[in-house]
Amino acid sequence: MQIQVLVVFIVALVFNALANILIKASALKDLSEKPDGIQVIFNPMFIGGLASFGLALLGYRFVLGKGLKLSLAYPVFTSAGFILVLIVSSIAFKERLTWSQWAGIILILIGVWLCAANMFETKS
Repeated sequence: MQIQVLVVFIVALVFNALANILIKASALKDLSEKPDGIQVIFNPMFIGGLASFGLALLGYRFVLGKGLKLSLAYPVFTSAGFILVLIVSSIAFKERLTWSQWAGIILILIGVWLCAANMFETKS
């Protein structure tokens, strides 16, 4: 069960990050086309982002239901998601990362490592 929970947790994390990237991509496309409200809703990237958020939520709910502590799951999920989105945004959208963001990534990684070291060992 531990491996299954870890895999679903990571997949949910990736879907959450993907959702943010797709929503951003849909917003950039919309800026270039000046769409109306209906076009925004039916933008395939926007729909993909919403679907990715939904899949992330289902996966997150699954791991919480398997006994993963919320006090550990939420900080690790959001922190790791922050790092993933920051790095992918710098590549996909050419967003420049500053030295302070890199320092933040390192500090967050240390914090996630400390929090997650035993996160899959105990049930709440």
